[in-house]
Amino acid sequence: MGNPEELTEITIIQKDTPNKIREAYIGKFEDPVMFGVHGGVKKFYGVEPEVEYPSTLDHIVAAAGG
Repeated sequence: MGNPEELTEITIIQKDTPNKIREAYIGKFEDPVMFGVHGGVKKFYGVEPEVEYPSTLDHIVAAAGG
């Protein structure tokens, strides 16, 4: 088995705990990826954020489909 070409460093910052909003800084990309809740997910958690963001599950589905 060969050596990995790159290991990605990720930093996640919790921005708004009750509303599940997080910023993820991935590798050397300057702009964060925003995670949060919307639709049925916000209903499940019983929150009403001012701004809705894709959930972590949305990002996983997008990555698998891409």
